[in-house]
Amino acid sequence: MTALPALILTAGLGTRLRPLSYVRAKGAVPVNGEPLALRVSRWLGAQGFSDQVFNLHHHPATIAAALGDGTAHGVRIRYSWEQPILGSAGGPRHALPLLVDGGGERFLIVNGDTLTDVDLAALIRRHEESRALITMALVPNPAPEKYGGVLVTPDGFVAGFTKAGAAVDTYHFVGVQVTEARVFAPLPDGVPHESVNALYPELMRQTPRAIAAFVGPAAFRDIGTPADYLATCLDLAREEGDRLRSPRARIAASAVLERTAVWDDVIVASGAHLSDCVVADGAHIGEGLAYTRCAIIPAGSRRPDREERIEHGLLVRPL
Repeated sequence: MTALPALILTAGLGTRLRPLSYVRAKGAVPVNGEPLALRVSRWLGAQGFSDQVFNLHHHPATIAAALGDGTAHGVRIRYSWEQPILGSAGGPRHALPLLVDGGGERFLIVNGDTLTDVDLAALIRRHEESRALITMALVPNPAPEKYGGVLVTPDGFVAGFTKAGAAVDTYHFVGVQVTEARVFAPLPDGVPHESVNALYPELMRQTPRAIAAFVGPAAFRDIGTPADYLATCLDLAREEGDRLRSPRARIAASAVLERTAVWDDVIVASGAHLSDCVVADGAHIGEGLAYTRCAIIPAGSRRPDREERIEHGLLVRPL
C-alpha cells in the first residue's frame, strides 16, 4: 500500500463543545493528557501516513502549539489556513495544493474531532476495488437517536444520508474517508461548501456509485459535547492510566477531585470538591466550592449563553 497524504479537519468552531471551545480549538483539547489532534496525528503516522495537513481557523495557535511541524513524532505537518471557515468541502478544496504537490491524485480526509482505529489499508483497498470517487468508513449506527446515518445499498455503495432519529437502519460515518482530488478540484477556492449536505448528494445524483461504503469493525470515540469529551477521557484513563490532571495545574491537598479533567494553569483551592467535571485552562476554583457534572472556564468578560451561568469568576455549564 502506498501511503497517501492526509487532511485532518480541525478548523471547526466546536459549537457543541462550548464552553470548552471558547478556550481552545476542539483539536487542541487534552484527551487524558494528550491533545486530540496529536493523538490523531500519531495514529496516522504509526500506520505510515506521515504527510499530514491540518486545516485551521478557530483558535489556530492552540493546535499549532500542540503539533508543531510534526518532527517530534516523525511526521511532516503543514497547515491550511482558512478565513473565513470553509466547511467540510470548501476546506479540502482550499488545502488541495498541499495534498497533490507530491504528484498524487488521492488522499485521506480525517475528522479531527473523533478517535477511531479504522483499518486504513483495508479502506484504501476497498476504494481501489470499487473505483468510486470517495470511500467512507462506516460502522453500524451506535446511537441512531443521536447521530445522523448513512444509507448503504446491498452492493456496498452509499445511497444517501439521514438525520438523527430516522426510523430506518443506518450506518455511522466514523470520520475517515478516501477521496480522489477531482471531487473537490471543480469547487471555487475560498468559498464555503459542505460535503454530506451538498456536494456528496450531487455526486450521487450524477453517478449512483460515486461513494463506496467500507463497513467493518472500528472503535468510535466521540468528542462532540463536553459530556462526550469527559466520557472519552475517562475511558482512556482506565485503559492508559490516569493523566486527567495537567502537571501545570495546582490542586490543594484537601481538594477532592472525582472523575474530573483538569487543564493547564488551573487552581483548585482547599476544600473544593469537583465530581465529573471538566475545568479548562486558567480557571480558579475557590475554597470550598463544589461542582458536579459541569464544564467550567474562566468567565473573563463573557456573557453567559443559554444553560450557562457566571459565578465566582467562572462560566459554568452543566454537562
